[in-house]
Amino acid sequence: MPSTSRPLRSLGFLTIGLFDAADPGRGHESTLEIIELGERLGFDTAWVRHRHLQYGISSPVAVLAAASQRTRRIGLGTAVTPLGWENPLRLAEDLATVDVLSGGRLNPGVSVGPPMHYAHVKDALYPDTADAEDFGYERVRRLLDLVRGKPATDFSGTEGFETFSDVVQPHSPGLGRRLWYGGGSLGSARWAGEHGMNFLTSSVVKAEQPEGEPDFAEIQLSHIREFRAHHPDGEAARVSQGLVVIPTDSASAEQRARYARYAAERLPRTASPQGPARLLFAPDLVGTSAELAERLRAHAAFREVEEVAFALPFTFGHEDYEQILTDMAERLGPALGWRPGGGKLQVTTR
Repeated sequence: MPSTSRPLRSLGFLTIGLFDAADPGRGHESTLEIIELGERLGFDTAWVRHRHLQYGISSPVAVLAAASQRTRRIGLGTAVTPLGWENPLRLAEDLATVDVLSGGRLNPGVSVGPPMHYAHVKDALYPDTADAEDFGYERVRRLLDLVRGKPATDFSGTEGFETFSDVVQPHSPGLGRRLWYGGGSLGSARWAGEHGMNFLTSSVVKAEQPEGEPDFAEIQLSHIREFRAHHPDGEAARVSQGLVVIPTDSASAEQRARYARYAAERLPRTASPQGPARLLFAPDLVGTSAELAERLRAHAAFREVEEVAFALPFTFGHEDYEQILTDMAERLGPALGWRPGGGKLQVTTR
């Protein structure tokens, strides 16, 4: 079995933060408790998804602000914030504020494209400019410039008793090096590299070549190499992989059966590209940590990364997440060469 040439340095997890509409507070509290557990178990990063008009976290920046006050070490990220819903200037202020509150632990991940179900939400989101909005990479570039300290206005100085800055305040110098782009295509990988971002890969990629039988791992590998080929840091450029990985070492028989059913129900979508965008999904990985480590080491893209943010399944319960995270930290991570504290991230300026 081929071994990874890049020892696993950073172990992270991703949660969607589901809640009951009748009791949203309990769901958000559960998410915060899971992040606290992750820190106790030694995870390097915890990431939250962004879901608008759904029963999942709609404001991850607010949730991570709360998490920053209940943790001291773990990195906190978004995977990802869709910028079609955001004003880059206001988002830059929010991100910098949370980064300062967390002591430089924020890892904002973003993506581009029109908001989901845009035809149905555009009148509420952009009532006067819906047809003029640009949902391409320019929106990311604006955010990058603002976070990295480029002027947002041509006015600064003192006016009466108030002092004004021409750059986003607070300014958090290290944040510019901790911005991630969530991409699933060669074009997005190339753009992220050219603009000095970090790169988040997930369990979904675009099968852009119409000929041949698509192979998820090989496609993802091509994205990672394209990203690094265009990044100023080259082979040292940071990539995080986000497959759905479910260790079962300490799971009950009922949990193991339910986890297996979950993966089996989702397996058909991995057989071929889905929809006009030709989205290709990776199979969910379920098994003991020894079995999972073997499968991951055989994964062409996994062998190229040092960081992971394994995704927790959407519909599981709090106790399930506790079991999965405990097995990840105590069994799967070490089986992949990871050790708690070994992935401490360096805060650098840009």
